[in-house]
Parts: sequence; structure tokens; C-alpha cells
Amino acid sequence: MNKDEIQELQRQARKVRALVIEMIGRLGVGHIGGALSIVDALTVLYFRVMQVRPEEPSWPERDHFVLSKGHGGPGLYAVLAERGFFSTDLLWTLNKPETLLPSHCDRLRTPGIDMTAGSLGQGFSAAVGIAIAKKISGNPSRVFTIIGDGESQEGQIWEAAMLASHRKLDNLIAMQDYNRMQIDGNISDVNGLEPLEDKWRAFGWNVTSIDGHNVEEITDAIGKAKERRDRPSMIILNTIKGKGAYFAEGKLSSHNMKVTEEEWQNAIVELQREGV
Repeated sequence: MNKDEIQELQRQARKVRALVIEMIGRLGVGHIGGALSIVDALTVLYFRVMQVRPEEPSWPERDHFVLSKGHGGPGLYAVLAERGFFSTDLLWTLNKPETLLPSHCDRLRTPGIDMTAGSLGQGFSAAVGIAIAKKISGNPSRVFTIIGDGESQEGQIWEAAMLASHRKLDNLIAMQDYNRMQIDGNISDVNGLEPLEDKWRAFGWNVTSIDGHNVEEITDAIGKAKERRDRPSMIILNTIKGKGAYFAEGKLSSHNMKVTEEEWQNAIVELQREGV
């Protein structure tokens, strides 16, 4: 990417972050930490990498995306709105009665959501299944998925990882949101994942570890993953929970926290001023 393309992705990611902060701020409570930590990856996927048609969300030849850590939904909703899948005004209905934007992603409600997620571990298995189906049908498109680090303590994640490697799913590119925090505490205290890279390699995956907030690194890592043959790829995103919101950044409490009007409005001003 050239400098202008990098700056445009950074600008877009800042706009998405502001939408996430305002969306959850207006509601007054939500999963802001894990939504903000994946904004940069989502921005790269939907504005640089994935082949999608907002006007035709069910286009058969599209790349599929599965947000396995479904509670990060607000981050995905903001990106989908910006990409044109639905009006930005819909964001302000987050988790309200009869909303199309529930707290956890639901493919039967929201345009652009390819798989329902919520029970941790299941979304990743679904992504593997979709990738297998594409191979069987000869569909050349790809499957992208983001899993959480707390979620990676689930045995189902590793069962799916084993199957993906066995089936040589080089059309599957997964990302690990490694912010090192979960609802009950620090990952290292609850049930540590290290050595994380070695674990994925042992399961037969192509693995790389990058700065999960650097759009250039994310883009390059995906490009290299697309070139690999005969194995799936895992990109470990080293991230900060609550990235870009001063009241939530790096805090365990940001998993699902109350947000005041003053906090979210000040956070947006600070975000725009500092170019986070």
C-alpha cells in the first residue's frame, strides 16, 4: 500500500471507532472493550480485502466473515454500516427492543452477518464448515474469522483447528484478537494460552503475529496468508482492549461496562484530536 492508502484506512478506522463509542454510549452499556480491539482488522477486511456486495449481502461468490467472538458485534455493525450494508441510523438501535442489531451477531436479523455467534467456540467451527463447503462446491471465495483469546480456552476451538488443518483449508484465514483480557481477568491468570504461536503451528496452521492496530501490518499479513497453499492461516493480532476510548482502554472492566454521556462524547473528541 502507498502512504495515501494507509492514511485512508487509518481515517476509516477512526471513524468506525467513533461510531462504536457513540453506539454503546447512547445505549449506556455494552461490550466496548472487545469491539474496539478488532476495529482495525475489520476495517482492513471490509475496506481493503474482502469481496462483498453491500447491495447483495447474500451474493454466493462473496467472501464470508464469521465473528466468532460474537459479543464484539458493535465493531462489526459499525463497519457494515460504513460499508453500506445498512443505514448508520440503525446503529442507534443497538440492543433495543425489536432491533436488527442485537448484542451478539445474528445472521437472521442483520444484513451482512454471515453467521450467528454468541456461544464461544461455535462460530469458529462454523467458519471451518463454510470453508469446507466452499472447497466441495468449487467456490473460489474465502472465509475470514476472528476469535477471542478467552474464547480460545474452549476445547471446541482446537477441535475445529485440527479439522481445518486436516482438510488443508487454505481458503480459511483466521485472526486471534489477543488483547490478553477476558471477563474474569487477565488471560494469563485465568488459563494462559502461551506459547500461542507454537500451539497453532503444532495444529498444522500457517502462523504470524503482528500489531493488531497497524493497518499496514494487517494488510500485509492477510496478503501473505492468501499465498499459502494446503493449510489454513492464523494471524495473531496483538491488541489493546478498549483501544481508542480513554475510559475503557486496557481495562478489564471494559468487557461489558456502563458508559456515561460525558465519557463517550469526550472520547470521540479525544479520538479525533489525537488521531488514535
